[in-house]
Amino acid sequence: MIQSTTSDIHNRLQWSLLSLRLGVFIVMLMWSLDKFVNPSHSAIVFEHFYGLSGSTDTIAYILGSLQIILVFAFVVGFKKKVTYGLIFLLHGASTLSSYAQYIDGFNNLLFFTAWPMWAACFTLYLMRDEDVKYVV
Repeated sequence: MIQSTTSDIHNRLQWSLLSLRLGVFIVMLMWSLDKFVNPSHSAIVFEHFYGLSGSTDTIAYILGSLQIILVFAFVVGFKKKVTYGLIFLLHGASTLSSYAQYIDGFNNLLFFTAWPMWAACFTLYLMRDEDVKYVV
């Protein structure tokens, strides 16, 4: 068995955290872009999962813009405590608001993908000081 050096482990940790950050970024970016490409979808999501009716295209565009700013700040590692924390909280709210889909799990299997992504967000938040590869 080959023993890993501390620097080798540290290097692998940095690459692992970068891969998690890029994976979370891709999903969050698509959710952000969806608010522009299909704002009516946002209105349906807000009403169905959050109980917020009356959303307009303008609201979707504003939220999408804010979300895009956040996800780009997140992917470049800007103000990690704030941006990683907000990503964790936003994704957590999304994950938990889908509770009804978990009850009928076998008809809503894709909703379960939110849990490992939320775990990735939590890991990134906890390990933010070690996530230094390609950050500002």
